[in-house]
Amino acid sequence: MELNAEFVRRTEQLFGNEIYSRFSQALDEEPVVSVRYNARKHLACGSLSKVPWASNGYYLEARPAFTADPLFHAGCYYVQEASSMFIEQVVKRYVSAPVKALDLCAAPGGKSTHLLSLLPEGSMLVSNEPMPMRAQVLAENVIKWGCPASMVTKNMPADFARFENCFDLVLVDAPCSGEGMFRKEPKAVEQWSVSNVEMCAERQREILADIWPSLRPGGLLIYSTCTFNREENEDNVRWISENLGAEYLEADMPEGVEITGSLAGDDIPAYRFIPGMTAGEGFFMAALRKNGDSPAAQPRQARWQKAAAKQAAEAGKWIETPERFEFVSDDDRLAALPKEHASMMMALKQKLNVLHYGLPVAEVKNGKMLPLHQLAMSFFLRKEAFRAVEVELEQALAYLHREALVFSSEPLGHLLLTYKGVPIGFVKNVGNRANNLYPAEWRIRKNPIDL
Repeated sequence: MELNAEFVRRTEQLFGNEIYSRFSQALDEEPVVSVRYNARKHLACGSLSKVPWASNGYYLEARPAFTADPLFHAGCYYVQEASSMFIEQVVKRYVSAPVKALDLCAAPGGKSTHLLSLLPEGSMLVSNEPMPMRAQVLAENVIKWGCPASMVTKNMPADFARFENCFDLVLVDAPCSGEGMFRKEPKAVEQWSVSNVEMCAERQREILADIWPSLRPGGLLIYSTCTFNREENEDNVRWISENLGAEYLEADMPEGVEITGSLAGDDIPAYRFIPGMTAGEGFFMAALRKNGDSPAAQPRQARWQKAAAKQAAEAGKWIETPERFEFVSDDDRLAALPKEHASMMMALKQKLNVLHYGLPVAEVKNGKMLPLHQLAMSFFLRKEAFRAVEVELEQALAYLHREALVFSSEPLGHLLLTYKGVPIGFVKNVGNRANNLYPAEWRIRKNPIDL
């Protein structure tokens, strides 16, 4: 791989000769492929090699055509860089009670879906992405993961400052110069420059300053990038501590792996993943606790329109443990919100641009309840409420392409399609055909690109 001469000089000076030599050799090797399984959807991992720092992370021997696997679309696993799964070590060490968390720069959703698996029962996660197209991808991935204690927003970081002391945990995976992705993204190599590094470092500090008021005193910040240089990494972590007010925290280190610490010549507990040293792409992470100690503030009580009793009763038959939810009407949709988070979700919804929240259960048309695809993806779907039809791979892919299907031997009405026992979505059987209800914007294209 041909690299910018100034990048080589700076990085060799930062890494030292031995680490840089191993890094340079690794750049000419194929990137490793890793996935993280969704334990709530009960998918076996077989004999795959485990990612040492992630309980449900595994390496694959080769990159398959993920878009041709219905289980991928059903949220049974997420294709994620192994290095970025290291946030698990911080969460497991410092988060032992339910929290309100924010993943600020969350697209495409790897860390958000990981947090939804890691956070203690009773927690809530807001996943945010300001870029419209990326925000839509984020919403899709969060919905497929299946957790109702989640929201997806499309806002700038400064929009969260009004929610002072609102969050117990904030994850900032900051937009960066992307040096750690050189093996996978040739454009990152072409676009690299010292001026871009400096611009990214300044923008990261602006993002951190914007979001800081929303993190309560005593709350946890996880800061990460997928780049190598000091400016965007150790220098910014020191800036957080000295200018915003925070103490450094250490993460647990798994045995037998070469995770590199701080390279800034100081004692900042930082964690660097460098190709050639660890099996994964480039990644940097540090954790800090905001100075002070106070409980998280609750957003002002919000008002919302409760679902009609009849609609709520019917929707309650479609989900497990309906008593845990508050049913609300939102235009022509009915959603189920976890009771402990309903007020906060609605308060955030009144102030932010919300793409997804809670568990959307049904669309109401002419007084009739029509199940939504989000329900099929949820942990809380009550499968027994629908006629389930197991399909083979060919039918499953036809469904995901949003083609018409035929189930002439099945009863009329809504059918829940499953593949290998996992729900993949609904169709409405009308006899001579079944109307495909898979979301049009999610459909597999004729020439799908691996994710």
